[in-house]
Amino acid sequence: MMRSRLRQVRGQVWIAFRQLRWDKTRTVLAVIGIALAVLSVTLLAGVGTGVTETGNELFNEADRDLWVTGGPIALSPGSVGGFQNPVPNAHSVATQIEQHEDVQTAVPLAFQVVYVSTDGEEFETIVGSGTPAAGGSVRVTAGEGFRGPDTHYADGTYSGNFTHQALVSPELADQLNLTVGDTVHAGGTISDARANEFEVVGISPTFSNFLGTATVTLRLSELQTLTGNAYDDSATMITISTVDGVDREAVRSDLAATYPEYTFRTNQEQFVALLQQQAVVLAAGTSLVVLGVVAGGMLSLNLLLSLVYIQRAPFSVLRATGATRRSVAGIAIVQAISIAFGGYLLGAALTPPLAAALDWLAFTVTGFDGLVQVPPLAYLAGGAIAGGFALLGGLLGVWRVTRVTSARGLVS
Repeated sequence: MMRSRLRQVRGQVWIAFRQLRWDKTRTVLAVIGIALAVLSVTLLAGVGTGVTETGNELFNEADRDLWVTGGPIALSPGSVGGFQNPVPNAHSVATQIEQHEDVQTAVPLAFQVVYVSTDGEEFETIVGSGTPAAGGSVRVTAGEGFRGPDTHYADGTYSGNFTHQALVSPELADQLNLTVGDTVHAGGTISDARANEFEVVGISPTFSNFLGTATVTLRLSELQTLTGNAYDDSATMITISTVDGVDREAVRSDLAATYPEYTFRTNQEQFVALLQQQAVVLAAGTSLVVLGVVAGGMLSLNLLLSLVYIQRAPFSVLRATGATRRSVAGIAIVQAISIAFGGYLLGAALTPPLAAALDWLAFTVTGFDGLVQVPPLAYLAGGAIAGGFALLGGLLGVWRVTRVTSARGLVS
């Protein structure tokens, strides 16, 4: 009995593969349909994982716990710097926040567009970042960073001397061939930039990683003066480091109640806010991937069902020669599983190069690297999708084959 059953199974498998080989175009299209569904799942998971991991990495590197903003960073066409920073009285507000018993440090930061040149003749427009001091808020990979206090701030009078010190990002250092000890012109206008020469005292990737673009970092008060933001001490945001071991959510709630005019965000929330300027692009990409899941699934399911429909004549011959409903159903299921397996292998093989291409495209658009990272679980999910469509297609195909009562019914 067992041998007879094994012979039947081998016969069903042989017939199934023979029919798949008979119409190779149809088989290839079915495999591609399954592969599209698998790719859609793996790439969608890669985008979600990449955004989460990149956000965590960037903000963990910044070593901040909370981020304070006063609203969206508004464009200010025609103004120096190009942006209207939403946090006024930034130094004093940061000092007040720092008085909270669970806050270790509160550091105001500003970002503005500035002109930069090595010779005072040819200028590049890049993002300038401002911070009171390098300290723990800026990671310096070469050089010693800012030396001495922020003398220009002078207790809020902005009447002291400039320190004329600058940190440049690795990207800007490569672009302008800068090293520690070199000098660079920087200012909110070309005339200001020509008049203000800064010594490069360090190389820092902190703000370039944070913003996804090349940056030059100056003392906050000096950047504010050069871009016309010193009159109201405006900044882009204030970053907060909490005391070790405290409940950060509780600290955020307490500070939000004390300063209702400001928005307090966690690391992940702030990263999402940074990506909102590319929200349309990211939403369109996500929609396309979701559409790919649906389209790939429907295509593969339709092709699997078509396999059964087109093979009505061969199946009718099998029924006429004595094949049982179970045997015909077995052939249809073997074909569905084989196509699903082939589609999964193709989709899994194409995932790494396509993920790399999608990551490059995301980097080009947003400036953030690593936004597409395919986790191992994504391949398991892709396999589940392939297997699910195979099972569904096989069962529906079996139902279509076995619901008729005669060989003639299979042909008609």
